[in-house]
Amino acid sequence: MDFFPNLLHLVILCISVSLIFLIYKQKSNHVKLPPGKMGWSVIGETLEFAMARRRGTQEIFFNDRMRKYSQDLFKTSLFGENMVVFCGASANKSLFHNDKKNLSTWWPRSMLKILSSPELVEDVAQKDFVQMRRAVVEFLKPEALQHFIPIMDSMAKEHLETEWSPYREVKVFPLSMKYAFALACRFFLSVTNHNHVTKFADHFAIIIHGLLSVPINIPGTTFNREQRKKELSENDGTVARDVLTHSLLELDENGKAINEMMIASRIMSLLIAGHDTTNSAITFVLKYLAEFPHVYSEVFKEQMEIAISKGPNDLLNWDDIKKMKYSWNVVLESMRLTPPTQGTFREVVNDFTYINFTIPKGWKTFWTPYSTHKNPKYFQDPEKFNPSRFEGNGPEPYTFVPFGGGPRMCPGREYARLEILVFMHNVVTRFKWEKAILDEKLSFDISPIPVNGLPIYLKPHSHK
Repeated sequence: MDFFPNLLHLVILCISVSLIFLIYKQKSNHVKLPPGKMGWSVIGETLEFAMARRRGTQEIFFNDRMRKYSQDLFKTSLFGENMVVFCGASANKSLFHNDKKNLSTWWPRSMLKILSSPELVEDVAQKDFVQMRRAVVEFLKPEALQHFIPIMDSMAKEHLETEWSPYREVKVFPLSMKYAFALACRFFLSVTNHNHVTKFADHFAIIIHGLLSVPINIPGTTFNREQRKKELSENDGTVARDVLTHSLLELDENGKAINEMMIASRIMSLLIAGHDTTNSAITFVLKYLAEFPHVYSEVFKEQMEIAISKGPNDLLNWDDIKKMKYSWNVVLESMRLTPPTQGTFREVVNDFTYINFTIPKGWKTFWTPYSTHKNPKYFQDPEKFNPSRFEGNGPEPYTFVPFGGGPRMCPGREYARLEILVFMHNVVTRFKWEKAILDEKLSFDISPIPVNGLPIYLKPHSHK
């Protein structure tokens, strides 16, 4: 007797589920998605994007789709995800100011495998990046950064003396990477021993190229963690406070110490952010200074005025950095033409609308500096190297975005400014140089890279 009532309940349930599905499908069909194409099944346009990165033609990848679909945004599929690429100043503004309300931090799985431990599930790893950002913001406060300047200056002098001065020809990219990595180890980890830095750099190079696990014998792992804790207790808090120390002392929401593999993952992602993009920026500043002698002459004049004002053993300070106005405009123009970062991903946590197009929950977004940095709508003669663009009020808002924008603007932008300017001061006051390869091609890893490392011929200055 119970069979028919149960059957009736089952039929009603099936009909209800079917109706809900049909309503959802009908609703989805009425959603106006951005123009574009999703590419091949599963892989989407990922292969085309990867080939563009390898050839150094990502700018063409984005610009072709902007011309074909929309100057504001287009849809695609990258890394197995439905994605909307935002383009132009208005789109940048909308995306940056939607950041907290409708978007959350997101990285492709392939990047998470590099930036986080295999032991961390994806959502935990994503959340930890947010926690790490808070620690970095605290660490890179302006008052703390001012104390970095003389240390950066001293390390730049030592680096150029040992790695550049003995040679007539050097490769800029690997050497600037070595310098930037040593700085990152010094400031973020308090690691100063040359042998330790070199060994760590070897491990780091493997990680960058895709190894899925983190080497054990690096700062942030069990041994180093216990050693640092011992130092902290014995020195009663006098050990230099860095991001590693902050992580070692940090407690999770349950009052427990953070897992050492999570700390190691933090360190890896921080080192990538803290040295890879600045290394790229330094490399291309030197490239453009070689290509435009009149720009080099103005930078040299500005930097020599600062150098002459110093005593024999005086190191650079905050007041000196503030005098490097033209030099910084040169850096900005270099980053406009060759942005050190490709852009940033986000995940949509709530449906939102932009110019009558719906961006659905669960989709991913991407913004890229390529949509504005060489756009004649925003920059006159966009291919011309012209540092004067940044005089006065500079470019229009949201058109020049090497550090992103909104609440998640890169927290290390001021650190990068100091690192680049200090190195620039030291290399310009020591050398002039010429490119060994006039038309060197580019490829992309996390940042743009000259395929041959930017070899240059050094010409030391005769002044003392």
